[in-house]
Amino acid sequence: MHKNWWNTFRTATWLGWQVEANWTTPLLFALYTFVRPLAVTGILVMLYATVTHDNFSSPMFAYMYVGNAFYSYVGAVMTGMSGALVDDRERYRTLRSVYVAPVDVRWYMVGRGTARLLTDSAAVAVMMLIGIVFLHLPVHAKVVHWPLLLAALGTGAGALAMLGLIVSSAALLLPDSAWSFGEAIAGAMYLFSGAVFPIYILPRALRPLGFAIPVSYWLELLRRALLGRTPGLPAFTTLSDGSLFGVFVLMTVGLGVVALTLFEWCNRAMRERGMIDRITNH
Repeated sequence: MHKNWWNTFRTATWLGWQVEANWTTPLLFALYTFVRPLAVTGILVMLYATVTHDNFSSPMFAYMYVGNAFYSYVGAVMTGMSGALVDDRERYRTLRSVYVAPVDVRWYMVGRGTARLLTDSAAVAVMMLIGIVFLHLPVHAKVVHWPLLLAALGTGAGALAMLGLIVSSAALLLPDSAWSFGEAIAGAMYLFSGAVFPIYILPRALRPLGFAIPVSYWLELLRRALLGRTPGLPAFTTLSDGSLFGVFVLMTVGLGVVALTLFEWCNRAMRERGMIDRITNH
């Protein structure tokens, strides 16, 4: 790992923030940051209310609401990292400069994803606040399992960074549609990871896919930290909180090995094929 990893990470995070927020004034950007989650939450709540006839007291509503709120981090980091790479390569034409600079490209990409994670933290906070104040989610400061919540958030940030690195590595070599690759993967994982409905609702043949996705375990940890064990929803019931966290840590380590190995291979293949300046959609 390059000795200047911290400078690379810090600068890339600052650059990512500038790219995300420089399209308008700070006041309008702050307004957009708060209005967007309101719209997303409104759509979700209206759909749920229509299907269940306003049964907001059901444990299923809290399960769905918390999972949907925190899943926004997944899409933000994955699309933030892969999108930043494609932007630098094809819109700003600066990727070649990044590669010749004395920086570790992996930490540069993680920094760009971190900027999106920090930006979306405001959206997650707003969605949770709305749920607690107006929709009466059973989340109370005195009963929240704070050590589990903080441990899950910290480990989850590492897992999301590795997922983003995997998607970005593949985007280096995609012949087309690299712009939408991160969103496509995040959308597929939204369906299979139990973000809005339990994995056991999936067809039996697809359930193993849900249990193979680390994000499934991360969302379950966050739900347990905030809500406790959700009655009537049998996914992961055989695992205690400690066992569930242990499995998630092991999966995160495995993701790290896969991500770093895949990046080295894709990075080398891109260089050998002369694809640093490749243009796919423009």
